[in-house]
Amino acid sequence: MNPNVSEALPTITDTALAQSGFDDEHQNEIGRRTFCNELLLTSAVLVMAPALVASETVAQEGSLAYPPTKIEGAEKLIVGSSLYFEYPTRNDPAVLLRLSEGQYSAFSRKCSHAGCSVEVDTAGRCLQCPCHRGMFDARIGYVMYGPPQRPLDQIVIQMRSGGEVWAVGKRIGSNAEKFAKGRQQSDPSPSKG
Repeated sequence: MNPNVSEALPTITDTALAQSGFDDEHQNEIGRRTFCNELLLTSAVLVMAPALVASETVAQEGSLAYPPTKIEGAEKLIVGSSLYFEYPTRNDPAVLLRLSEGQYSAFSRKCSHAGCSVEVDTAGRCLQCPCHRGMFDARIGYVMYGPPQRPLDQIVIQMRSGGEVWAVGKRIGSNAEKFAKGRQQSDPSPSKG
């Protein structure tokens, strides 16, 4: 290379950078701006993260994850029928109900009152406890009648290809106060006169 050309290149480059506004001082300002913008964005995420986590926690409150288990025979159920199975362990009786085409619900068969095994009453569209005559709605597991103060524990189900139904978790029926208030409002006690 010609020595005169190599000596001239840095001068031309420095002059071009200075004219275009990309000198060393300006590069630092861009770095500071970028840093400040990223700091602001990160701060905003950190401020909002607890609120996002809290809302997710509320949505999953009372939910327990267990290993997914295929409910054998579920794809053969006709609308209005049910199937007994065990989940999450062999000692945990559960029931799967086919409510309509493509819609299922599943619950623990342990009554939330005393742990007796509830049975399906297809005519009444409910689950009944023979021990104390408690009744639960077959669609959502809420208490309809009797001594239970909280809904049945719900088995979280997932539809997979081929019409397979899988149990993937359990949601604890823990809204006792809500159900007690609702029942008190719907069954007013007789007034003393």
